[in-house]
Amino acid sequence: MKITLALAVLAATAATGARAQDFGFAGRDFSVDLGVGVDIGPDYPGSDDAEAGPWLIWRNAGFGQPGTNESEGFAISPSFGTVGERKASDNPDLTGMEDLDRAYELGFRVSYGMGPVTTSASLRRGFDGHEGLTGEVGAKYRTDLSDRVSLWSGLALGYGNGDYNDAYFGVDPAESAPGRPAYDIGGGINKAAITFEARYALTESTALLGEVEYGKLIGDAADSPVVQDEYQPSLRLGIVRKFSFGF
Repeated sequence: MKITLALAVLAATAATGARAQDFGFAGRDFSVDLGVGVDIGPDYPGSDDAEAGPWLIWRNAGFGQPGTNESEGFAISPSFGTVGERKASDNPDLTGMEDLDRAYELGFRVSYGMGPVTTSASLRRGFDGHEGLTGEVGAKYRTDLSDRVSLWSGLALGYGNGDYNDAYFGVDPAESAPGRPAYDIGGGINKAAITFEARYALTESTALLGEVEYGKLIGDAADSPVVQDEYQPSLRLGIVRKFSFGF
């Protein structure tokens, strides 16, 4: 897994460099915030309990004029994610349901920045807990309050293919029980979210990063009989270092 992650980072860096030349970004800087932190959110999609997990941070990637904070143009970067394990023994409502191990997700994120606005789309494949495809599409707006403090506000939609949605929201006939009928679900949009992100610069290259997400399951996912809470808030806190590369 570590080798796969390393190759993904190298591939993304190489692809970004190639795009810088292809799209005429010579003379501009590519910058990105890299770091680690903690992610506090639902145990698994649809859970009403929270747990803390690792947060691998790759944020605010893009091109810009040297010395400015605004990112412009296309950028490709890795996208990481985890989903907590789901055990029937931990919740009476899940009795008879198949246990799901913790899932690790790896994929890519494509973004386009124009001034303070950045749009993005990500796609990841799961390993262990689920083997489906999931990701998000969204947009965010940047506001610089000072030289040290920057805020982002955004909207996002979450997506899962049939394998992903079936793993967390589906109910096989063998898993059905009174009050929990069999439930077949296909791929599609499963969550809408409002996000708020803040970056506080400790030095020119090091900063504290925080993100609050207020998500809600929607569509067929929200109607699943195994969903305990449609509202899925999360909080992330971490420390990042800004890396810049000139082209």
